[in-house]
Amino acid sequence: MLIGQSLPGSFEEVQTPPIRYHRVSTANRSFSLRELNTDEAYLVQNFECVEELVARGANSARIAISECSPPEGPPPGYSQIALGSPLVPASPFKFDQSIVIVLPTYNERSNLEALVNAIGQYLVADVLIVDDNSPDKTGQLADQLSRRYGHVHVLHRPRKEGLGPAYLAGFEWVLQRKYDRIIEMDCDFSHAPWDLPRLVHGSRTANLVIGSRYVPGGGTDNWDARRRLVSRCGNTYVRLFLGPMIHDWTGGFRCYHRELLLKMRLETVRAKGYVFQVELAWRAVQLGAEIREIPIRFTDRVQGQSKLGWPSLIEGLVEVPKMCFTANES
Repeated sequence: MLIGQSLPGSFEEVQTPPIRYHRVSTANRSFSLRELNTDEAYLVQNFECVEELVARGANSARIAISECSPPEGPPPGYSQIALGSPLVPASPFKFDQSIVIVLPTYNERSNLEALVNAIGQYLVADVLIVDDNSPDKTGQLADQLSRRYGHVHVLHRPRKEGLGPAYLAGFEWVLQRKYDRIIEMDCDFSHAPWDLPRLVHGSRTANLVIGSRYVPGGGTDNWDARRRLVSRCGNTYVRLFLGPMIHDWTGGFRCYHRELLLKMRLETVRAKGYVFQVELAWRAVQLGAEIREIPIRFTDRVQGQSKLGWPSLIEGLVEVPKMCFTANES
């Protein structure tokens, strides 16, 4: 799927090219990755094998899971809109836990509907859209989607106050309801919808799962040198004060256990910009939470404008040392 491209109502409506699969088993540690053609994909039996492939450099968009597929059995029911596009399962992954995805929005009208549709192709989950009174009428579109789909909910906020307050309002709404897993995700397709099931599966053994750009297999796409430098320096700065236990402190693609968020005393969180992600990860560390990072490819937005600015950078420079010194004093 092209970033920001709307999905068809049914994949039977498009002529999908056949997919040739290369079966990979975790039992075979000697296999080597290959350069896949646009009609090829890997076929594995479980998420553990997916993580091993991605850590070695495979594209998660070109990996199919078929737990019951014998070595010479029929291929799984995956489709692709065009040659080389991300695979889409015949039905979205469904987990035992109840899941909600919190989507903060500000002027995301060009991305919102396509992302909601894409999420539904990969994961059975509710979606909470937290809109900060977007001038481009993202909130009105969110209301339309909510009326159309029972799993889509909308929380309207009167004005833009930053990423942190938007997420905190969303978390407050979520924690008043009985969701087991709470996912953070950007609305601009920077985070791949096909990686959502990987986050949820990772939460079976971790209280917090972070989609990480800075572990083996992770990375960024379509970033210029300045953006890479800012991100790398930012994470190095945080690790200098708070420690190396997390590689991607600022990553915003996450899955939390409900119980962990309840323990975090969210009403005392101060951060407003992107350092909000650092503060919540730091609180998880202090609570002794089991934290896992899985590799992702972060893609720079195609539609809309980035909301990373100098106020967020300055806030990070000031607030991260405060977190460290406050922890040391306590």
